[in-house]
Amino acid sequence: MKILVINGPNLNMLGIREPEIYGRTTLAEIEDMMRAHAEEVGAELEFYQSNHEGDLVDRIQQAYGKEEGIIINGGAYSHTSIAILDALKAVGLPTIEVHISDLSQREEFRRRSYLSEYAKITISGKGPEGYIEAMDRLIGNEEK
Repeated sequence: MKILVINGPNLNMLGIREPEIYGRTTLAEIEDMMRAHAEEVGAELEFYQSNHEGDLVDRIQQAYGKEEGIIINGGAYSHTSIAILDALKAVGLPTIEVHISDLSQREEFRRRSYLSEYAKITISGKGPEGYIEAMDRLIGNEEK
């Protein structure tokens, strides 16, 4: 299965940004962990990170006809971007939303995610391992 893994604003700063909330694992380390797991389960991954909403919309649109599923951590855009939600709806790919921190325990404005209105599942508060769970769920391999 071809999976697009999208990370939104400030996720390029993982490991540095608020480690008490997000931990010390970097985005590169998460990608390496995902690549190793993808090899075990036979998935093909494409990674994309941007701090710009329009770039994220463009990349989601480019997934149409090329990828078979999306794992997305929209970062702060999860709580504000109807444009990203609309792009996900437009391409119609199975999508799982991931958040490293537990949104239900965060500030009130972070507790609602527009992306979860489309995402098949939202995984929140499981740290970097949430990305692995998302991959397994997307490919129907939950027992791993």
